[in-house]
Amino acid sequence: MAKAAEGKIIVGVDGSDASTEALRLGSRLAQALGTRLEAWGCWEYPAGYEGYLAMGVEGFAHDAEESLEHSLGKAFGPERPRNVSARLVHGSARTSLVDGSRDASLLVVGRRGRGGFAGLRLGSVSAACVAHAHCPVLVVHPPQAEETGS
Repeated sequence: MAKAAEGKIIVGVDGSDASTEALRLGSRLAQALGTRLEAWGCWEYPAGYEGYLAMGVEGFAHDAEESLEHSLGKAFGPERPRNVSARLVHGSARTSLVDGSRDASLLVVGRRGRGGFAGLRLGSVSAACVAHAHCPVLVVHPPQAEETGS
């Protein structure tokens, strides 16, 4: 398992509870394996973005960066682990994470993020990563709310 010590763990972060839990679990695995973790916040221009050019497109990257930093704060509090770094990636989450998996030991994603339909068991990004990644993929469920006894 030499690749784990040399490589990195990439966690796809979209601000969802599932991706925050993926950050926590990815961090524990990175510490156990003695490797680093990169939290990736992916963003892209919306379809028909040409209409936004007049208003400015820098807001899309800014929103993604804020979401990434907010998720890191939720996962780790004010003290981010030393082996954890953040990376803002311009491109679709599916394509970017699959491409990034070429240089990773493990790819960690949430089961279902901000997009998609509630009835789907696996989100489109996590499904694409499982099908096409170049390294093992761990799909993390969001934490379950405590159920009250009846």
